[in-house]
Amino acid sequence: MTAPKIANKKRLNEKIVCITAYDCPMGRIADAAGVDLILVGDSVGNVVLGYENTLPVTMEEMLHHTRAVRRGVKNALLVADMPFMSYQASEDEAIRNAGLFIKAGAEAVKVEGGISVAPLIKRLTDIGIPVMGHVGMTPQSINKFGGYRVQGRGTQSDIIAADAKAVQEARAFCVVLELIPAVVSERITRELKIPTIGIGAGPDCDGEIQVINDLLGLSGETLKHTKCYVDAGDLFAKALETYSREVRERQFPTEENTF
Repeated sequence: MTAPKIANKKRLNEKIVCITAYDCPMGRIADAAGVDLILVGDSVGNVVLGYENTLPVTMEEMLHHTRAVRRGVKNALLVADMPFMSYQASEDEAIRNAGLFIKAGAEAVKVEGGISVAPLIKRLTDIGIPVMGHVGMTPQSINKFGGYRVQGRGTQSDIIAADAKAVQEARAFCVVLELIPAVVSERITRELKIPTIGIGAGPDCDGEIQVINDLLGLSGETLKHTKCYVDAGDLFAKALETYSREVRERQFPTEENTF
């Protein structure tokens, strides 16, 4: 899968399946399942590393996880999230950091924002780095929004639509629409030529992205915008309880497990 192939899926009216992954095993599983795009999200901060949100995540952490996922992915397009303050300070620093992600195995990068980051998106695409946009509820602006809140209600819908259009004009190959009303995402999807990838944005986007831990029941909660397809957390806990019991009762390891 490539960025141009993802972009072309909109013309072909083919839904785009995207998911996050943070390590080699999950990357390998997602890739084997046939997803189109795997995002090494800065959500690794709150999903894997135990941070309260995405803001503390560093370039070093993101590069580490990008390399890990790369080792498990053979077919899906691999996109890396540029973490907070890795692209906001200066364009030159942003270009250097985006280049580090490509060297780490990513085939594209994702940046949050619309009109404000459009010049950077254009510059990155000009030097050959595909960019995935992200508008609406942008987690790196959580302090500005006052929490994880739906964006784009009322007159604010025009602002988000303008942001999405700016991302397209800057030549991003697709754009994430996060936590916006379905009627707004339907309008943006209809007006844009590039694919829209929804998360908490309704069924009319050209594709969908979800956090893998949410789908597998590993996050400890089920949010309104997601769906738990299997309670892997419970399965893991029961397996480890059985393992613990067998070790304590001297049922494992047995001769079969011994060299």
